[in-house]
Amino acid sequence: MLRGILSYWIFPIISGVVWLGTLLGLLIYWCTDEHRRHYSSMESRQTIAYISDVGASTLKPLFIAGCSVTTVFLDLSFGADRWLRHKGRLVPNTTVTEKVLSGITIVFAIIGTCGLILLSIFDTARYPRLHDIFLLLFIAGYVISAIFICWEYQRLGMRYREHRVLRISFWVKLAFVVVEIILAVAFASCSYTQHYNPAAVLEWTIAFIFSFYIFSFWIDLYPAVRTKGTGGYRGNKGMNEHMEHSREEQGIAGSDRTLMGEGYAAAHGHGQRNSYYSGNGYSGSRPGTAPNQQSGLRGMALPNDF
Repeated sequence: MLRGILSYWIFPIISGVVWLGTLLGLLIYWCTDEHRRHYSSMESRQTIAYISDVGASTLKPLFIAGCSVTTVFLDLSFGADRWLRHKGRLVPNTTVTEKVLSGITIVFAIIGTCGLILLSIFDTARYPRLHDIFLLLFIAGYVISAIFICWEYQRLGMRYREHRVLRISFWVKLAFVVVEIILAVAFASCSYTQHYNPAAVLEWTIAFIFSFYIFSFWIDLYPAVRTKGTGGYRGNKGMNEHMEHSREEQGIAGSDRTLMGEGYAAAHGHGQRNSYYSGNGYSGSRPGTAPNQQSGLRGMALPNDF
């Protein structure tokens, strides 16, 4: 049973849990074991430690391991999303623009990955300048990556309007981009004006919000469970399911959709057909039409253009 459920969606779950666990481990350690210790890397008037301050001390191995595992599995999530759309397991990218946006998303995610891993290695206590550069690289990389994936999902959502999951994912990621940019600007402003305690609070907040962004990729990857072992959206079965779902979202059941009477005639200007069609289906006999032809019309489905 688990074999049928487990899929690529496990990547963002692992990444998010590890990141959340790393942050909580650092914060709890500083508050309880270290009793809110003032580290050498902290400013004299600073009483709240940055994540980097705690990560540069005894728990540096945990910080490096947590950052590495988080970003590797998050990048695997990006790669899985691209691969599944290419194979048709998720609704596919159908234009060159969408594929380019997906590629740019992955490139900036890798840049963010390098930034986070390197800032954990080059800690703020021993390499303050390098640490700040890699911190900027981490934030900028993932924010820009999020912007491009929002752009991609916005285009996918317009093309596949029947898939509400695309719209949900788009709004979740857009909210992340907006909130993180606002908080990042506030964090930079507080740091520059030497308001270190508010800056530390903002840094912890930005980091915790990042975990929800990671978890949002579960929304994107979980639908691939339904297409596991099938042709997906590029195969016959997957496409049939896609078309059926599309009709249901529009309130039209394919098996019950029949030639309309007055509505069809009025929409197309064929008033002479009104006497042969009525209500929600075909009824009556059209002069000169054989019985078997009449019955053949009775369940005929209209194309989507109708």
